Amino acid sequence: MFNRVLVANRGEVAVRVLRTLREMGISSVAVYSDADRDAPHVRMADSAYRLGPSPPRESYLNVARVLAAARESGADAVHPGYGFLAENHHFARALLEAGITFIGPPAAVIERLRRKTTAREIFAQSGVPILPGTLDSPTSLAEFASAAERIGYPVIIKPAVGGGGKGLQVVSSPAQLAAGVQACAREAQSAFGESAIYLEKYLEHARHLEIQVLADRHGEMLQLFERECSIQRRHQKIVEETPSPALTPTQRAELGAAALRAMSAAGYVNAGTVEFLLDERGRFYFLEVNSRLQMEHAITELTLGVDLVRKQIEIAAGRPLGLTQDSLAPRGHAIECRLYAETPARSFLPSPGTITHFAPAEGPFVRFEHALRVGAHLPRDYDPILGKLVVWAENRPAAIARMIRALEENVLLGVETSTELLIAIVGHDRFRAGAVHTQFIEDELTPFRSDELYSELAGAAYLVARGLERPGSGAPRASLEPHASAVPPSVARRESRQSSPRGGPPGKKPPRRCAGGEESAGRPAPSAWGLDATPKPGAGVSPGPWQTLARFGRTHKSGKRLRRSQ
Repeated sequence: MFNRVLVANRGEVAVRVLRTLREMGISSVAVYSDADRDAPHVRMADSAYRLGPSPPRESYLNVARVLAAARESGADAVHPGYGFLAENHHFARALLEAGITFIGPPAAVIERLRRKTTAREIFAQSGVPILPGTLDSPTSLAEFASAAERIGYPVIIKPAVGGGGKGLQVVSSPAQLAAGVQACAREAQSAFGESAIYLEKYLEHARHLEIQVLADRHGEMLQLFERECSIQRRHQKIVEETPSPALTPTQRAELGAAALRAMSAAGYVNAGTVEFLLDERGRFYFLEVNSRLQMEHAITELTLGVDLVRKQIEIAAGRPLGLTQDSLAPRGHAIECRLYAETPARSFLPSPGTITHFAPAEGPFVRFEHALRVGAHLPRDYDPILGKLVVWAENRPAAIARMIRALEENVLLGVETSTELLIAIVGHDRFRAGAVHTQFIEDELTPFRSDELYSELAGAAYLVARGLERPGSGAPRASLEPHASAVPPSVARRESRQSSPRGGPPGKKPPRRCAGGEESAGRPAPSAWGLDATPKPGAGVSPGPWQTLARFGRTHKSGKRLRRSQ
């Protein structure tokens, strides 16, 4: 086993890996940019090394500086997390040449699979269905036009390398093709350093599924079942769950077998994910391979009881998996919501700022993975992810209820977040029914905007109701807890009325109007989000101050919440 492991990443994934290293008794090394000098992952590690200025290319993406830190620290292995250098074959090969273990697949495998056209060819040869498209990168607009006519519009143009939804261009007609090709090539060059692009048939209202795979160096390979990742914005996942409500046992077995067949052909080792699209007729098609740990790995861990980061480390150290396919039996249902510092009402623009109050959701089977602290500044240089809220329950309806409760209790002040959008998604009737697809947000959730004046009042009311002096005052965690369970419901209801953001006589909640209908002081009218306004059984209990005010206080530096636009 390794003596010292360097974590070549930042934020919540670095914290996640560091915790497993601590449990395994392995010395840990963090790296940081100038923006992250006081970040939680730096404080958690046994030692830390500066990489350089804040821009990623001068710090976390600088192979030479990360390699120098690994050598200087005496690390005998490097865990890349996800993002940054996680799928960089040059980095993996440089570590190998330096005698340092890369905790991930071999460099040759990363290089082979990072190019999506090559991965498509490997999977097609393994008998896995692939979407109609090109197996190479066309070099002229005429070639793109010919391929698009052959497979039929709409088509999607993609960078040949990279991920995260960057560069994707959906083209619905020949008139849009030239602009789509140019935009995709331009963004591919900017984001990934290569302008090579290719074309596939675009499936409308498809579901996005992925299979988690683990493989050791002794020839053992297992599939750890699927994750549903259909809820996306700008082609990037924001809500994931397992198991998928769409699959039959037969489809589940076929999907897992296809993933294993192709990953075996690719010579895969360590943890990886095979992604598929499922069309409206229940047919699946290979999409791409992520040769790394996925951000949504936590939901698989909760349903299987397997620490995937530990398995990654053990595999890299040469140990066998120690699991069999028959021993893996998913239990219950898990959901993950990615919380971003961004403004959904403004095309999901990042919302950098300073965290003034933070009270993470707690309770049974609730897990919030983050690297946040009061006073921390969220820089513009990095992805605006704040953390991942993950819940488990014995079945899907219970998991949905638990996730909504956790989102409502998760309080973060100082930056705008996507919390309200996530609540609208998870609480939507079609989500509850499992009827989701990759255009769910565009099709099901109406546009919305921020209400500046009301947000200021709501934020102030939240702070007053919770007994906080001012943002950033360093109030103890207890001051952010919901009212004690011993408080009688009548008192809770009275406190809710008296702490209404717009005041008014006791015993009466002043209504306010919004474009979607009447809205009470504590909760938006369901119709404003396209939700079913019919009260559910047992839903007649009046909300306490936590539900009434925290829903305003958690989304903005002043408590801003989102409302539907007119």
